[in-house]
Amino acid sequence: MYNSKLLRENLEQGDLKRLVHDELHIDEYKSKMGDDADVCVISFKVSGKEPSADLVSFVEKGYDYVLDADVSSGEKEGGDYLVFVELERTEKLPEQIINIMEDLINLTEQELSDWRVRYYKSTKDHDLTAETLEQIIPLSPEAYSAKYDSEDEEVDAEEPEQDITQDLDAMKAAAGVPVTTTAPKNAYTESLRVAAGLK
Repeated sequence: MYNSKLLRENLEQGDLKRLVHDELHIDEYKSKMGDDADVCVISFKVSGKEPSADLVSFVEKGYDYVLDADVSSGEKEGGDYLVFVELERTEKLPEQIINIMEDLINLTEQELSDWRVRYYKSTKDHDLTAETLEQIIPLSPEAYSAKYDSEDEEVDAEEPEQDITQDLDAMKAAAGVPVTTTAPKNAYTESLRVAAGLK
């Protein structure tokens, strides 16, 4: 049974058993302490607001390299909360994350091998090891910027003009402004015209 008073005084082995989901997310959320290129955000899902607050307190007091720790303001589906931990993006990041995780699994009575890690927007799960973290996380501001600044440029460059037109048409329709854009002529739109008896 969860005992908030005991945990606030001192978290001990097994105190968070069955309360922390065994999935770590990295760089999925934006940093509130600085630029995402400089700060890495790791997050956990925790059952209950009080255990989440206790985990935040534990992390903030336990590691001098943690810039900030916080709990989500609102509860997620099923009464879960997110705990966010912000760390400086350096070569030491994988080692620091593993250090936090080794202490956390003492509180949850899990094994590191039980845990899965997801990076950024990916839906792919990875084993939680220092080697995996070294491979999937940009470990310097320059590496982060090189990876995501070029990705943003590619997305911008690839955005077709038709998508922009559709967005504008949707805004016009929502505002009650007449939409005057005509559909492009291609096999699909021609088949629609034929089906509608317009040709």
